[in-house]
Amino acid sequence: MSDSIRITRDPTAPGPIVRGFAATGFRVGEIAYPALLLSPDWHEPWSPPPFEALTPEAVAALVDEAPEFLLLGTGANLRRAPAAFVAALEARGVGVEIMDSRAAARAWGVLRSEGRKICAALYPLGA
Repeated sequence: MSDSIRITRDPTAPGPIVRGFAATGFRVGEIAYPALLLSPDWHEPWSPPPFEALTPEAVAALVDEAPEFLLLGTGANLRRAPAAFVAALEARGVGVEIMDSRAAARAWGVLRSEGRKICAALYPLGA
């Protein structure tokens, strides 16, 4: 019997994964998006409202899928999300996890590899 340990990489969850960052934003596959919406099954470019004006309607397509929670990437820096936005999502049973957009993109991959049913809205890295 061998005393060696075999390390294997966990399989990546199905669906879109942010594979890196580019000067123009978040790289999914070969395309970089300045701002991005992510669900377990799809992703699309996002034209977010000014951060202070964020409403549930801006992420309605994600919330309609009844995720456990929304990862909200607030741009280059961590910012407090509008209280009305958070309250409205929580009233629908969707938690909101807030972090800067790079951290949110990294957390997305980890949480999806665990099979978590989450969604993400990522503001531009320059915002």
